[in-house]
Amino acid sequence: MRIWRVILALPVLTLTLGGCGWMSVSGPAATDILAGQRDPMSLNYAVVKLTPKVVEVLSKNLPRLATFVGNQRPRDITFGVGDVLSVTIFEAASGGLFIPAEGAVRPGNFVAIPNQAVDIHGNISVPYAGSIRARGRTQVEVQDAIVTALKNRAIEPQVIVSMVEQKTSMISILGEGRAARIPATASPERMLDVISRAGLVAVGGSTGAAGAETWVLLERNGKRAIAPFGALIYEPVNNVYVHPNDTIYLYREPQTFLSFGAVGTQQQIPFGTWRLSLAEAISKSGGLIDTQADPGSVFLYRGEAREVAEAMGIDVSPYEGPVIPVIYTINLRDPAGLFLASSFEMRNKDILYASNSVSVESTKFMNYLNTVNTTIQGPITTVTSAYGLRNIIRGTGAVPSTFVTGGTTTVVASPTP
Repeated sequence: MRIWRVILALPVLTLTLGGCGWMSVSGPAATDILAGQRDPMSLNYAVVKLTPKVVEVLSKNLPRLATFVGNQRPRDITFGVGDVLSVTIFEAASGGLFIPAEGAVRPGNFVAIPNQAVDIHGNISVPYAGSIRARGRTQVEVQDAIVTALKNRAIEPQVIVSMVEQKTSMISILGEGRAARIPATASPERMLDVISRAGLVAVGGSTGAAGAETWVLLERNGKRAIAPFGALIYEPVNNVYVHPNDTIYLYREPQTFLSFGAVGTQQQIPFGTWRLSLAEAISKSGGLIDTQADPGSVFLYRGEAREVAEAMGIDVSPYEGPVIPVIYTINLRDPAGLFLASSFEMRNKDILYASNSVSVESTKFMNYLNTVNTTIQGPITTVTSAYGLRNIIRGTGAVPSTFVTGGTTTVVASPTP
């Protein structure tokens, strides 16, 4: 009965010694992680159990362009300072303001005003109409303004305003070592249309392996949004409209995660694709070691934005700064755990950690006890052997025999003849 008590107490003793740092381990014990931070001098963190609600909150806060503020069809192109415009004025009959009485011999009942740039005040000059506001107005609005200024002097005037040289309403596309500044078109274009028209398909020149590491940054009116390049292709909702004066930046950033603990490979592992789930990350790290890992104690370390942490139900008041340290825990003993792991998307620099099972720590402890016992028995066996060898050499005295049974050493002396 006493033996069974000792056996049952071993796991508790093992966890106690492991938590105190007596046993060698590759990382924190699951019980220490779940207990929360107990060292006031160390970094505080939040523990979040992976649930369908948590996965839903995270999926709504992925780095995507679909969530960009002001994601709607762009407005019509307006003129700006420096744009070069042409103005053509038509009259219904000759003998008016612009068409002389002998206008029948002319090729048409119109007159073309010399091309002119919108001045620093945002105006253009039209004969008999004076300064016409052009900056911030569309083509139709400028045409109507000129007609209004001439309708009491010309014969049923009609006006056509055209863009000769576009200097504003441009779109800037930047890449690693490449750049292009192209004019916005009258017909709305989406991200892939503009990137293709600028000749920057992806950093590295393809949407293959290099495209998997390519990210897109969109800046508009002082606000930014980023997304992996693959999201523009495989999730069409992220292929948003581009507005005049937008800036698009394509850059390469290899995505990696770290794996530690009871997994097949403990190293930095590249994603290899534009999107990677937690289940795929576990597989890429060699999976959980069957003889070592505790499937119920798989953890993922990540820093989450403060608003995302609040949406998951974390009390963020004890934490400082915009980033909250979060440790996600997932139970893969639950058959549904793999579904959750397949829906959880990894991010760059995530840390995957699998804790050892209690049985492994118990085995370590028992091996430690066996090592201590062997260390104690070694000198005893050596002295006994030396004593017996001396008696053999002298031919006198008893030759002891040493028997080792479990943790007990028995010395039996042979009778003297």
